[in-house]
Amino acid sequence: MSALPVSAASQGLIGCEACHLLVRPALAAEPGHCPRCGAELEFRRAGSVQKAWALVIAAAICYIPANLLPVMVSNTFAGAEDDTIISGVIYLYSSGSWPLALIVLIASVMVPIGKLLALGWVLLAIQRGRATGRQERMRLYRIVHIIGKWSMLDIFVVTFTVALVQLPPLMSVAPGEGVLFFAAVVVLTMIAAESLDPRLIWDGGGSPQEAHG
Repeated sequence: MSALPVSAASQGLIGCEACHLLVRPALAAEPGHCPRCGAELEFRRAGSVQKAWALVIAAAICYIPANLLPVMVSNTFAGAEDDTIISGVIYLYSSGSWPLALIVLIASVMVPIGKLLALGWVLLAIQRGRATGRQERMRLYRIVHIIGKWSMLDIFVVTFTVALVQLPPLMSVAPGEGVLFFAAVVVLTMIAAESLDPRLIWDGGGSPQEAHG
C-alpha cells in the first residue's frame, strides 16, 4: 500500500515563500518571520483565490478586443491598412513565412488563451477541493508562471516595426488599439499567477489556516 502524502500544513509547519524553508510558526495568529531570510511568514495569502479570479476574468475580457482590434496601422500612398494579430498570421503564412506565422500564432493567440484556461482550471480545482491531480496542477501553474513573459512577443514585434518603418511621407507604421488590450492580457495573467498562493493547490480546498492570511 502506498502511503498518503503528508503536507507541511498538516504537520503544523509553514513554508517561507522567499527561501522555501519549512518553519514551525511561533503562534497561529502571528507566525512570525523566517529565521533564515527574515521574510514575514503567512499560512496562506488572504483572498488570493478571489484576487486571481478577478484578474483572470479581466484578462479574458481584454482578450476579445486584443484579437479584434488592429495591433498595427500602416500608412502608405495607397491608404491606411489595419492589421490584427490573426490577419498578421495569415499574411505571414500566405507570404511563405509559415515558421514565423506559427510562432506568432502560438505566442500571441494560443499561449494567452492557454494561460487563461489553465489558471481557471487550477482555481476551480482549489475551490472544489479536488484531492487528485495536485502534482499535475502544480506543474501547470509553474509553466504558466514561467512562460508569462514570452507572451509579449507580439508587442516586441510591433515596437520594432514601428521604430524601423518610419519613412514619411512614403510610409509609416503606428501601433493600433489592440496592442493596449493585448498588453493588458499579458500583464493581468502574470499578476494573476503571482497573486495565487500555490500552496492552496496542495490544500485542495483551502485549509482552515487560510483565514490567518
